[in-house]
Amino acid sequence: QVQLVESGGGVVQAGGSLRLSCAASGSYFSIFVMGWYRQAPGKQRELVASITRGGNTNCADSVKGRFTISRDNAKNTVYLQMNNLKPEDTAVYYCNVVSSGSFTNYWGQGTQVTVSS
Repeated sequence: QVQLVESGGGVVQAGGSLRLSCAASGSYFSIFVMGWYRQAPGKQRELVASITRGGNTNCADSVKGRFTISRDNAKNTVYLQMNNLKPEDTAVYYCNVVSSGSFTNYWGQGTQVTVSS
């Protein structure tokens, strides 16, 4: 069984910063890709950023230059540093992990990020 524990969401004013963390754990668990998705009310869940074990990153155009994804392979933890937050960044942010081999997707419970104008 795989557990994803997210932290770091909250309420911030526009222009502020937040840092999300997601730690993955489980019995023999090798991770291929770690990432963050978000879902705003009435909208589909969308990819924010992802990072492979080797450090290759992918980022949505809407957050480029403001958000940075990183990971600590030794701790199976992924981080999302969010700077210059905008009201349109308001959403529930979900951690996503894809395992090596079977490429199974695992999801965190979600953490709310609210940016006030």
